[in-house]
Amino acid sequence: MKREIFNQYKLEVVKLFRLKDGEIITKTKRRDIVDARNMLYYLCATRPMRVRDIQEYMNDDGYKIGHSSIIQGVKCMTERIEGDKDYSKVIKKIEGCVI
Repeated sequence: MKREIFNQYKLEVVKLFRLKDGEIITKTKRRDIVDARNMLYYLCATRPMRVRDIQEYMNDDGYKIGHSSIIQGVKCMTERIEGDKDYSKVIKKIEGCVI
């Protein structure tokens, strides 16, 4: 069940950031892709999903990520949401699209 939610969040985030299929799981530091991954981590963590589950789902999709990197991504996105109301609206919209 959590895997399905993860996949739905991933699909919505990819659409929002206008990424190509699979770009979110590429090893790149491109700002838009990093922001997309951080948003995905944030959405999953606030669902709530365990960090270990997020890590496992990303690994299954071919993207090895450390536990601390996910936590840092959630922290970054939390700060961005608190400082920018537009991000808050986008998060609510995505959460409304997922089961």
